[in-house]
Amino acid sequence: MEIRRYADSDRAELHALAQIAGQGSPTASLWGHPESEAAIYLDPYLDLEPESVFVSVTDGKLTGYLVGAVDSAKFPSEEERMTDAIRRFRLFRHRGPLRFFARAMADTLVTKLRRHDTAGDFTDPRYPAHLHMNVAPAARGTGAADALIRHFLDHARTAGAPGCHLQTLTENTRAVHFFTRLGFTPEGHPVDVPGLRYEGHRVHQLTMVQAL
Repeated sequence: MEIRRYADSDRAELHALAQIAGQGSPTASLWGHPESEAAIYLDPYLDLEPESVFVSVTDGKLTGYLVGAVDSAKFPSEEERMTDAIRRFRLFRHRGPLRFFARAMADTLVTKLRRHDTAGDFTDPRYPAHLHMNVAPAARGTGAADALIRHFLDHARTAGAPGCHLQTLTENTRAVHFFTRLGFTPEGHPVDVPGLRYEGHRVHQLTMVQAL
């Protein structure tokens, strides 16, 4: 297995990998429209900060990837990226996304009435770097995920970032245990994720941080 930086020639294979890498997790599919999901959680990193994208390669094939930003304040927010994708792909004309966003609006209303917090971008100058990672099911347990994280943290540290944050779901217990083992700790309390369901139930976002 090799860990290396992303190259432009990886883009098509990386897009294909992104559609299967999260299988089995609560975020395997958000609203069932891969192109728009990639436009939010993959393409902006490839276009704007490719030096912070790392891939794992086994026998010449991509088996995992990590995308991130060294300074989140200089990177488009998730809300900005999502708004752009909704407009560009006209998601309200697609049944799956329409159902998801309608449910998300209803969830947000209920959450506000209950005075609960909802998921969103995390801002803390102590932990400006952030990352998203996915590994193909066949590559889990091979050390690829560990290596991807360590390469990115070394990169962020070298770039001068004092700390890094990530966001996962409390329901994804495997991910929480994994990040804990690598030195990340919970920051704040879990918050509701509007629209998303896992096994029929609402899910909750957990922010985790690590000083570099």
